[in-house]
Amino acid sequence: MHQQAQHFSPSNGDFTFVSSNEAEDLSGSIDSPDVKVHINGDSSKDTTATTFLRQRGYGWLLEVEEEDPEDNKPLLEELDIDLKDIYYKIRCVLMPMPSLGFNRQVVRDNPDFWGPLAVVLFFSMISLYGQFRVVSWIITIWIFGSLTIFLLARVLGGEVSYGQVLGVIGYSLLPLIVISPLLLIVGGFDVLSTVVKLFGVFWAAYSAASLLVGDEFKTKKPLLIYPIFLLYIYFLSLYTGV
Repeated sequence: MHQQAQHFSPSNGDFTFVSSNEAEDLSGSIDSPDVKVHINGDSSKDTTATTFLRQRGYGWLLEVEEEDPEDNKPLLEELDIDLKDIYYKIRCVLMPMPSLGFNRQVVRDNPDFWGPLAVVLFFSMISLYGQFRVVSWIITIWIFGSLTIFLLARVLGGEVSYGQVLGVIGYSLLPLIVISPLLLIVGGFDVLSTVVKLFGVFWAAYSAASLLVGDEFKTKKPLLIYPIFLLYIYFLSLYTGV
């Protein structure tokens, strides 16, 4: 007795099954899904994975940050360190004579921090052989000594900023650094050593005063030059221990 075949159709319509008890008439069909492949520059926005992530709130994983040209700056430029400018200012301080043709006003008008700091640190380093504790004290005197000169200059009518005074006082320590090898050589000769010390102090004080003491002070120039001179005497005393 021939039994009627039974048909089972799934609810989604993708497959059709035909079965019989004797497994003689077995047929079926599979419908191929419609698959579309998008190959273009914006495929990441059209793919199913992209849509899925965006629907779940994870779209930020697909974002690509654009590189900022400013992030690729060299380290010196990032720290605002201009070695050529520092070298020129060093020459202006070591050779303060106007006849040499240097534009010395750049030391005052275009102040920087790293150059004076390097000079002060170097002066502190050469002071290590005598007394290690003076290193932090030299930096302290540079900061607060410059503040004292700044306040005095403002009281006397000068138009200078604290950054300008800090830079000029720091750079003008270079003459004391230059005479330090000479002091090692002539240290056994008291008179000659004293002459070298006075020369270094006058050199440093003149370099700083010629930049900080302008024509606006008029007859009040000695009131500012004298404290600058005393400040460099104190710097030298920290180096020599006298």
